[in-house]
Amino acid sequence: MEDEFHELTDRVRAELRSPQDLVAYERLLGLARKNTPAGREELARMLVAVERPLWAREIAAFLLGCAGDKRAFETLVLLLNYRDPVRCATAAHALARLGDPRTARAAAALATNPLRTAYALHPVRLLAELRAPQSVPALIATLERLLTPHNPYWRVALACVEGLGALGDRRAVPALTAAVGHPRLAAAAAASLARLGVHEDAAGRGGPDGGSDGGADGGPDRGQDPPGRGGEPGAGRADSGGADSGAEVSGADSGVSRRR
Repeated sequence: MEDEFHELTDRVRAELRSPQDLVAYERLLGLARKNTPAGREELARMLVAVERPLWAREIAAFLLGCAGDKRAFETLVLLLNYRDPVRCATAAHALARLGDPRTARAAAALATNPLRTAYALHPVRLLAELRAPQSVPALIATLERLLTPHNPYWRVALACVEGLGALGDRRAVPALTAAVGHPRLAAAAAASLARLGVHEDAAGRGGPDGGSDGGADGGPDRGQDPPGRGGEPGAGRADSGGADSGAEVSGADSGVSRRR
């Protein structure tokens, strides 16, 4: 956790805007160094306190999540769905260490939601790391949905391909075989199929006819954000609390809803 925490605190320090922010920041670092039950109680209170800045809640949730404190779950899931990829990555790291059974259901809901595809990269990677029962079905469903010509979210599809290879479940063979026919996915799909014991020539016969996969002719290359501010159609900009106002973790029994 140490390297990730240092990256987080270095990034947050650049966001500080006032002497009061610096005092609160130093207080959080002190709680992290002490790592006491009383300190974790104070961190948990920060998650629900009114008008706390996003960076303070992010640090508190990261520390609690890495300590296995399930009170961090809701904040971390909201950050996993955030528009800023570095915050998504930080949340995914903590969620992978939280040990909460709700995590895989929430990640699967985010990965498979077609309105949240622009923000699905880190939920997909988290599912592969968790190796949960929901992981393979969610990655297959997401990959199959993205195997369309000129789809701009090829990095999400690539993460699905790599994750399915790492998970080693042969239910993924049809989707991986189809991915072989997409230029930006072909090498990774063939490698994943090889890990599953499927020969590349057999996979090639089953793939679709060439065609350009998403982004091959100029799809977005910076993260997964589609053109314009605010992500894909239907995704609102962040509200004052920092999380996208239109996002919901729904349909996966995660118990987490963005709307209260």
